[in-house]
Amino acid sequence: MHINGVEIENTFAEAFKMRGARLIITGVNPRWAMTAAQVTTGFATSVIACGCEAGIEGEIPADQTPDGRPGVSVLVFTMGPKGMEDQLMRRVGQCIMTCPTTACFNGLEGEKWVKIGGTLRYFGDGFQISKLLEGRRFWRIPVMEGEFLVEEKFGIKKAVGGGNFLILGESPKAALAAAERAVEAMKQVPGVVMPFPGGVVRSGSKTTSKYKFLRASTNTAYCPTLRRQTESALPQGVNSVLEIVIDGLDEESVREATRVGVEAACQPGVVRISAGNYGGTLGQYQIHLWELFQ
Repeated sequence: MHINGVEIENTFAEAFKMRGARLIITGVNPRWAMTAAQVTTGFATSVIACGCEAGIEGEIPADQTPDGRPGVSVLVFTMGPKGMEDQLMRRVGQCIMTCPTTACFNGLEGEKWVKIGGTLRYFGDGFQISKLLEGRRFWRIPVMEGEFLVEEKFGIKKAVGGGNFLILGESPKAALAAAERAVEAMKQVPGVVMPFPGGVVRSGSKTTSKYKFLRASTNTAYCPTLRRQTESALPQGVNSVLEIVIDGLDEESVREATRVGVEAACQPGVVRISAGNYGGTLGQYQIHLWELFQ
């Protein structure tokens, strides 16, 4: 299969089960809502070492947010409910409550719930105030600026993490240009985020290492500098590989984002589109590239 002259390898991306949550962050203007969202999603590229994977889903106009102010939607993914509660407590408390003018609301009808505002309220030192509106409880926590409004509990649901595809380019410039086009196109798909810097990964990993203390190491088969030293998966003419990882609230969203991204990445200078998998031994979902275009 070829798209715009770019070979699409007959392979699949191996994705796995995660838990997802959606935060709606609002601020006095778009700048402060986005600032809080950017800080909240910092150091959240991979569960390998970050505790969660997170990204900005998109901006929300003021007439569509709970408090009528400009907002930003953030998606957070963890391996389980306990990890989600821990990560949301840290990120809402340290990154949103600390940011001038912000408020934070639940944006997902969950299968399970974790108490966030209901725990952060103790920061109010006994002066916090509870409000119940249309069955949803909110906490007004006094802070030096005024008060921080946060919802008591946040919904979490089963989600899909680790969707991916690889862009094999003739040069670093060509691979990066294709990756940038892919990410911009994928941002239009709701319910997904690309958690790595700018949505792009240059240091894709494998699940083995020569060092016993490491559970992941560089994906040697796709490192251009190692093609003569180890078993390589790179065809002639490929000198740079970039990966795009997709996390989504459901499998269909991840599949659609992959389709859109692959299509956008098929540009001059790209030799092949592939995907990362471990023969089906790691994840519960297999996203076959060819199936996306049939």
